[in-house]
Amino acid sequence: MAPRLRKLLLTTHVVSSVGALGAVAVFLALAIAGLNADDSAIVRAAYLAMELAARFVIVPLVFAALLTGLLQSLVTAWGLFRHYWVIAKLLLTVLTVVVLMLQMEGIGYVARMAAETTLSAADLRAARISLVTHAAGGLLVLLAAAALSVYKPRGMTRYGWRKQYGERAVSAP
Repeated sequence: MAPRLRKLLLTTHVVSSVGALGAVAVFLALAIAGLNADDSAIVRAAYLAMELAARFVIVPLVFAALLTGLLQSLVTAWGLFRHYWVIAKLLLTVLTVVVLMLQMEGIGYVARMAAETTLSAADLRAARISLVTHAAGGLLVLLAAAALSVYKPRGMTRYGWRKQYGERAVSAP
């Protein structure tokens, strides 16, 4: 792959990953505000904003991070199955996508209820706590994926060893 295209792909991956991290942090702040606010207008605004952020910011950024990460692994020397940290990062990202998609219905439901009625502190308490819990968990998972990208812990898979040994054998005179 041409260096300019590789750098563009890497930049897109970093921006979408960091953007998702920031958007989930904002989502968590809104979820906490919605759970703890006494003012019904703040509660309503928080849950409506959360649904918009999830649907139009978080979901696209997480899918972009997954897609660009897959492409990066396929066109760089890191490979998709050569290093354990790449596999771990892939699994964390897929987990994030799956949990996010499962949560979208609940996010929409709480937002609809907030738009239609005035939520009291007891209304939908379990669903509102779930939003805080899942957002905090999602933030931790995204932070772990970011840390894996920076630290790149050692550990090559058997496939990686075979691939590396095969490439060295071919390039040796």
